[in-house]
Amino acid sequence: MNVSATDEPFFDLLGLQPEEATTDLGRMRLPFKADLQQARGLVHGGAIASLVDSAGVLAIKATMPEAIGGSTVSMTVNYLAPAQNIDLVAEARIIRRGRSLVFLDVDVFAPSGERIAKGQLTYKVVYKKG
Repeated sequence: MNVSATDEPFFDLLGLQPEEATTDLGRMRLPFKADLQQARGLVHGGAIASLVDSAGVLAIKATMPEAIGGSTVSMTVNYLAPAQNIDLVAEARIIRRGRSLVFLDVDVFAPSGERIAKGQLTYKVVYKKG
C-alpha cells in the first residue's frame, strides 16, 4: 500500500493530514473545521472515529507496503473528553500483525496532550493474488 494520502479521497473530504508513517506507527491530524461539529459545537464523534480508522490505515500502509488494500473488520472507540474548536491528532500503533489480520491501538489527543478518545481496530489486509 502506498503511504501517500493522494489515493485516499476520504482523507481530503475530512481534511485529514498524514503527519508520520513509519513501521507500526501512523500519526494523522484532523484540523478543526466547523463542518465537523455536532449541534452543541463539539467535534462530531463520527469525525473522531474516522480519524481513528484513517490513522490505522496509515500505519498499515507504512508497515505492509506489499498489501494492495483491505478493510476495517472491527472498530471500537471510547470517547474520553469533548473536543471543541481544536485540531486533533491520532497516533495508531500496530500491536499485532498476522498475514491477513492487523490489530491496532489508537489514541486521539488534543493539542494540550489531553487524551480525547481511545480506539481499537482490527483490519483485514488484502494482497495481490498469484
